[in-house]
Amino acid sequence: MNVNQYLDSTYLKTPEQAGISEKETEQIVVDLVNEAIENNFKLVMIRPNFVSMAKKMIADAGADVVVGTVIGFHEGTATVVEKLEEAEKAIKDGVDELDYVVNYEAFKNEQINLVKGEVFKGTKIGLDNGKVVKWIIEIAALTNEEIVGLTQLIRDVVVENFTEEQAKEVFVKSSTGFYKREDGGPVGATFEGMELICENAKPLQAKAAGGVRSYEDAVKMLEMGVTRLGTSSAKKIADGKTASEGY
Repeated sequence: MNVNQYLDSTYLKTPEQAGISEKETEQIVVDLVNEAIENNFKLVMIRPNFVSMAKKMIADAGADVVVGTVIGFHEGTATVVEKLEEAEKAIKDGVDELDYVVNYEAFKNEQINLVKGEVFKGTKIGLDNGKVVKWIIEIAALTNEEIVGLTQLIRDVVVENFTEEQAKEVFVKSSTGFYKREDGGPVGATFEGMELICENAKPLQAKAAGGVRSYEDAVKMLEMGVTRLGTSSAKKIADGKTASEGY
């Protein structure tokens, strides 16, 4: 199976998180975009401040790679207004896909109307502007029951407020890759978690982010019903190799 068109090649660390300079960070993003162009990956997933640069590089190369960015990253606790402002800026910069971190803490605290409101408003601004929208639920912070409940909430908001065709442009996504578990367990996509998302998201799509480090795991995820894979090891996966670390 050619997995390249399912891969969202990802780099989301700030200079502070990586312990490097802004210039070094920019060079990593430039290399990521060039690698995606050369390998015909589906998408590059980068911080909002690099969207304009990436779009220009891809246009100059005449490539088909699309550009995605993260909104409310990585905690998901920004206000709805803040998330919408961030989304509007990314849309103006030419972004193709918006990956919001849903306020999963609010969901866990049973602030259901708050979560429904942000899912509706965030999805609407994306779809109204012809963008793909993904909602990151951070499965490492949730029980299986909460994974099912939050996935169903997102599904229901989208299905009840948008057309069937529009719903196909919305994803439930597993992880940011930045959440830290006290027990040291997996912080990215797991087969168990993705199975729950796939079963409960339809007709929305499912994105497995983080934790997919080999071609074999990628194929298994796709066979389960996942339609996009977020990874910082896209080249290794595409080449049939296994990544020892990374997102």
